[in-house]
Amino acid sequence: MAKLAFLGLGVMGYPMAGHLTAKGHEVTVYNRTAAKAEAWVAAHGGAAAATPAQAAAGAELVFACVGNDDDLRAICLGDDGAFAGMAKGAVFVDHTTVSARVTRELSAIAAEQGKGFVDAPVSGGQAGAENGVLSVMCGGTEVDYLAAEPVIAAYARICRRLGDSGAGQLAKMVNQICIAGVVQGLAEGLNFAERAGLDIEAVVEVISQGAAGSWQMANRHKTMAADQFEFGFAVDWMRKDLGICLDAADETGASLPMTALVDQFYKDVQRMGGGRWDTSSLIRRLRG
Repeated sequence: MAKLAFLGLGVMGYPMAGHLTAKGHEVTVYNRTAAKAEAWVAAHGGAAAATPAQAAAGAELVFACVGNDDDLRAICLGDDGAFAGMAKGAVFVDHTTVSARVTRELSAIAAEQGKGFVDAPVSGGQAGAENGVLSVMCGGTEVDYLAAEPVIAAYARICRRLGDSGAGQLAKMVNQICIAGVVQGLAEGLNFAERAGLDIEAVVEVISQGAAGSWQMANRHKTMAADQFEFGFAVDWMRKDLGICLDAADETGASLPMTALVDQFYKDVQRMGGGRWDTSSLIRRLRG
């Protein structure tokens, strides 16, 4: 059992940190809103700290799941940042979806200080975090990854090292690119079925058993048909992620025409007031 810190207790981090205590680890948490950290301690035990540095003091592994590049820098750097509290040999594990650029920047700073860094973005959403069945895509040195992987297993269905620093974030971009196309295709298909007067449940029962089947179809078709979107992975966060993908495509020379188009469709949803709706809300713009 390890002494750990977990920074960021949002819809993903809160249950992930809980799985760590359930496995018997000693966990100290930090959250920008202190009341959230106090509520987590009341529910799971462990301890709360006032700063990332205090949470990281004495921890073998420091986990983070925050919002974006700037949030990640803020909890890592400075006198109150996690790096200031971490001892040499400790490993920082970042579950945030951020750019490969900031990952490599922070990994280099950590290495200069004798600390490890693993970028480990996740896929599976809030339900995957709550049920401990996330897919975790990792980048970093093999030594750092091997230190982190047995602990990550507390909330992972699968965890793999895909290369050096930044590889995990690049793999997460692939994940989001693929999801964008699948959700748009599902939205168009279900909208077509509605307008054609078909029984959506009956159609999905048939086509989900063939080549059209997907996680999105299995888990989102009912709520899409019912026009319900007040849950799940928010459109605002998807646009943040797709922006990272499009920026990386410019750097690598990759072409992402479909991703760019779906990003604009999500912009339409934001204009409709759906920034916090689930990403399956793409069908709402087709309904008018």
